[in-house]
Amino acid sequence: MTQMPQPRGKLTENRVLSDLTWLRVGGPADYLFQPADVQDLAAFLRDLPDDVAVFPMGVGSNLIVRDGGMRAVVIRLGRGFNGIEITDNRVRAGAAALDAHVARKAAAEGVDLTFLRTIPGAIGGAVRMNAGCYGSYTADVFVEATAVTRDGEIVTLTAQDLQFQYRQTELPEGWVLVEAIFEGPSGDPEALEARMADQLAKRDASQPTKERSAGSTFRNPAGFSSTGKADDIHDLKAWKVIDDAGMRGARVGGAQMSEMHSNFMINADNATAADLENLGEEVRKKVFQNSGIDLQWEIMRVGEPASV
Repeated sequence: MTQMPQPRGKLTENRVLSDLTWLRVGGPADYLFQPADVQDLAAFLRDLPDDVAVFPMGVGSNLIVRDGGMRAVVIRLGRGFNGIEITDNRVRAGAAALDAHVARKAAAEGVDLTFLRTIPGAIGGAVRMNAGCYGSYTADVFVEATAVTRDGEIVTLTAQDLQFQYRQTELPEGWVLVEAIFEGPSGDPEALEARMADQLAKRDASQPTKERSAGSTFRNPAGFSSTGKADDIHDLKAWKVIDDAGMRGARVGGAQMSEMHSNFMINADNATAADLENLGEEVRKKVFQNSGIDLQWEIMRVGEPASV
């Protein structure tokens, strides 16, 4: 029996994760840890046995947890990690602060981080996955981040440390992002608010925002170079190659590729994680057969399949 540290925060054994993901699937984690503050998190990781895996989890917006759950401590940040402070053009945000809230508060202070408004997630995930849309990416406005290492050290990370790429960074295994600082261009608050309203309207008109989804299922086939800059984007889109392969609306069990946007996978009817993952793999297979393009998952898939 593993001897677990006794933190000030909440540590729950055998915690089912399905209600913490937007797709509403997933078996239990060995433990779910919700730290009280950064010091509590650092002490917990320092004292956690080396052979226990750690998985930082945001709001579960871009995640499939497999039906067998996770043999790990899942760390989920909450209150104490969601603060937002704005000084001049710099925005300091806790890793649990929602992207949309950061965008709105920044806009009110005349700082343009509007691209974050329609990204479904929190700041930790935005940094970890170099989230972006409308030609802007987290890497473009990133200054630095604070993380707690697997050994319990609190460290500052630069862009060079993270090595931003298309939808990924080089954050070491088991490290937990706790805060980030961004610097955005100046803008008129009313104009920024109007831009965000327009972005929301366009999103709601083209994406199944009222369904249980996890955002884009696959990365666009041709992303951009290792610099992660927006001007390297190519025109080939995942939804187009999925359509060309005849997979818009395709189903496996309770999982479906949305009729509204074919690169959005939805939990249409009590899908299991296996339904969702099997559907995604079927889409990848059909696209490859049709066009020779090897689609790469954008949704993160973690954990173990259900035991037979």
